[in-house]
Amino acid sequence: MEFISTRNSNVKVSPSFAIARGISEDGGLFVPLTFPKLSKEDFEKLLSMDYPERAAYIISMYLTDFTYDELYEYTKKAYSRFSTSDPAPVVKIGEGEFMLELIYGPTLAFKDIALTLLPYLLSASAKKQNIKEKILILTATSGDTGKAALEGFKNVNGTNVIVFYPSEGVAKLQKLQMTTTEADNVFVAGVNGNFDDCQSAVKRAFTDEKLNEELKNKGFVLSSANSINFGRLVPQIVYYISSYLDLVNANEISLGDNINFVVPTGNFGNILAGYYAKQMGLCVNKLICASNKNNILTDFFNTGEYNLKRDFYKTMSPSMDILISSNLERLLFELSGRDSELTKQRMNSLKTEKKYVISDEEKEKYNQMFYADYADETQTIETIEGVFDSIAYCMDTHTAVAKFVYDRYKLVTADKTKSIIVSTASPYKFATDVLYAITADHVPDPFRAMRKLMSQTAIEMPESLATLKDKQILFNDIINEDEIEKLILDKVEKF
Repeated sequence: MEFISTRNSNVKVSPSFAIARGISEDGGLFVPLTFPKLSKEDFEKLLSMDYPERAAYIISMYLTDFTYDELYEYTKKAYSRFSTSDPAPVVKIGEGEFMLELIYGPTLAFKDIALTLLPYLLSASAKKQNIKEKILILTATSGDTGKAALEGFKNVNGTNVIVFYPSEGVAKLQKLQMTTTEADNVFVAGVNGNFDDCQSAVKRAFTDEKLNEELKNKGFVLSSANSINFGRLVPQIVYYISSYLDLVNANEISLGDNINFVVPTGNFGNILAGYYAKQMGLCVNKLICASNKNNILTDFFNTGEYNLKRDFYKTMSPSMDILISSNLERLLFELSGRDSELTKQRMNSLKTEKKYVISDEEKEKYNQMFYADYADETQTIETIEGVFDSIAYCMDTHTAVAKFVYDRYKLVTADKTKSIIVSTASPYKFATDVLYAITADHVPDPFRAMRKLMSQTAIEMPESLATLKDKQILFNDIINEDEIEKLILDKVEKF
């Protein structure tokens, strides 16, 4: 399998090169030259496998310079770090309605599915590419990716990690998770601005020739732990296929039946993995894209225009507080008929004109696959409260956005297709808002809120969050966006 750039389809690289580099030199994202297809026989084989086996099988179809045995060794090690034997269990919450719980990893968020595995993929890719320099992983985060990357790569030989987060744009517990990380090879900095500012600065660093030359002289090469890196994206494809197989094994559906997936997303990577699974042959009826008040994706899918000229909101679902959805570029590339020049023009237009518009033909293509809607703050709170009151199921704020969008989708469309809602974080990570939704009790202190939430729900409080209160804050830096490159060069001197 070769990989090409969304902005120059003449660029052709191996899977390990794509992972080691993270992003193409032209600023484009790496995509597979073709989508591997799962046959009926493949699905039948996968039915009897456990999650690490399924992951190795599916990922090996993309990463063809890795062996199955090699990948299986990595997936077993990665998913042994989860608190459940199945890292991606499916729970039935209603008739024809299921929750895919991606909340049992080391940092209690769906990013763990990929970021426990990525260190193995990246280290192996560097060896396959004969990279002698240390790998410097730059990561922008809206909350969950940062800690998942820090946890995944801490103390991994030959790698260093710098995480940038919006200084006032993440939940208190998310911030504490990042700033208390104990490892010699990591650094965390807050940025005055929002996630888009962090993400844009990190992307610029990858294409800055002078910076990359200086880093190489110091013995470092850049890579990414964000979902712009295909090595971050490919493990996420697995849980769409695996959850479908779990429904087959539970006799909820038969092989060949269509299902819907409902995905809360801001950067579009999570739902894009579902699109890739569909391209592989997974029987998906609709991919339902759920946004919070920053509903730029909803507007895009409903109008065909992506327009950054809009207000930015800080919400109770901060991991979705994003206006520049990086992974949408990969979908645009597919909708355009894999026209890399047109994709490049659109990305340049987004940078200079703050918008782009797609054709009616492209809109028709995605309307067959996607449905998009959003939930505001009040609707998010009411959804958490309503679900808990009716079935005693407790969900976080991001998952509640998806649940609200799904409920409205059913009303609007009368679609009775069985559906899986992708649950992306533990409710304890956003305990203050979840507690308020359930009890109307506003408790700003997240640790007190967690204790009260446990008394209300009888769900065990995660020890990794409870012990944050006693940990020392190790990273206090707050910088401006234009200081990021200077900080990168300063820190590599100390790593």
